[in-house]
Amino acid sequence: MVLGYHIIFSAYGFWLPNDPRGSWSEFVGAWELFLAGGKATKTTESRSLAYDPHDRSKRLAVKRELARPPVKFTGLQARAIGHGFRDYVARSGLPVWACAIMPDHVHLVVGPFRLSVEQIVIQLKGEATAALLDERLHPFADLANPAELPPKCWARGEWKVFLNDNERIASAVQYVENNPVKAGLPQQRWSFVTPYKPHAV
Repeated sequence: MVLGYHIIFSAYGFWLPNDPRGSWSEFVGAWELFLAGGKATKTTESRSLAYDPHDRSKRLAVKRELARPPVKFTGLQARAIGHGFRDYVARSGLPVWACAIMPDHVHLVVGPFRLSVEQIVIQLKGEATAALLDERLHPFADLANPAELPPKCWARGEWKVFLNDNERIASAVQYVENNPVKAGLPQQRWSFVTPYKPHAV
């Protein structure tokens, strides 16, 4: 039985569909990225691939072919994203047990919900984008015409791990909570996060 999910989704340009370490994508949507790095590197690995050995020069060469610079959220932008998540959680009742909004990706541990993981991520990206626009902090605001929305600041898709016991959920929560600290950033506390209460076995 699935008791929770560890979800990661990234900002535009963070993890490309043909990253040599593997990706969660099945195709490369931009011709320039395909020419520079080849086909998608779909993987079924559930562990983090961030520190796997790989051809870093190739990865960076592909990134240079992006249509826009990779997104790096500032602290103010991360706070706005948190506001969007807060509003969605308050309105929907999504149980969130851990959250880390990093400069170029987001980690969440969430409980079972009426929507699929993929639908949850779509909703959260939408709410975060709305908050960035409302607070005039969208990273691509300067690329949009006055009557248009700016280009998307999120990458397609998400990475997810199904969590089926208390130990794995506790480990995922700890991993997410420690993620900012490992990156040299302050630990994050979000009002929409509730402590995980272990399920009875």
